[in-house]
Amino acid sequence: MTFRFARNRRNLLVWGGIAMLPQAGSRAQTNLVDSEGRPAGAMEAPFITTPDPVVLAMLDLAGVGPRDVVYDLGCGDGRIVISAARDRGARGVGVEIDIDLVDRARVAARQAGVADRVRITRGDLFDLDVREATVVMLYLGEDLNTRLWPKLRRELRPGTRVVSHRFIIRGVPADRTVEAHGVSLHLWKIP
Repeated sequence: MTFRFARNRRNLLVWGGIAMLPQAGSRAQTNLVDSEGRPAGAMEAPFITTPDPVVLAMLDLAGVGPRDVVYDLGCGDGRIVISAARDRGARGVGVEIDIDLVDRARVAARQAGVADRVRITRGDLFDLDVREATVVMLYLGEDLNTRLWPKLRRELRPGTRVVSHRFIIRGVPADRTVEAHGVSLHLWKIP
């Protein structure tokens, strides 16, 4: 499923043909579309908060420890890399295209006392150099995961763990899938 967004004149969020009102207190991440309905921006995955118990289950599934460098592609508010640093002693790198979420994640890292071990950058995940990662976290959607897989295979070292919240990579069987707090988590190890 590819997520494509546009705001209409009534300030509704249109998602895959379904109109939704943004949740109170949240900033909906949107894509602008051109006159032919094609995305004009690079954002294809909405910011949906990963619940803290799921974050911990993702870190457990990947076996994150103090020697790891955890990359979260589309990091939103940064909670995964912050938790990896605070709770597991790892270093973290988050990439996010929405500048408001980048700012929010940076503030959260400072408040958590891990700003020295967490770097949040604004950018397109397809342009990011991920070679340093020992763990990559995803919550992007099946289409985006599948398009991203060749880059991950090309740039990541053997043994690097990739964990996806909910969504598979088409044509690539997961090495392990677990159910955690009502959602599927998928793990792949780079061969």
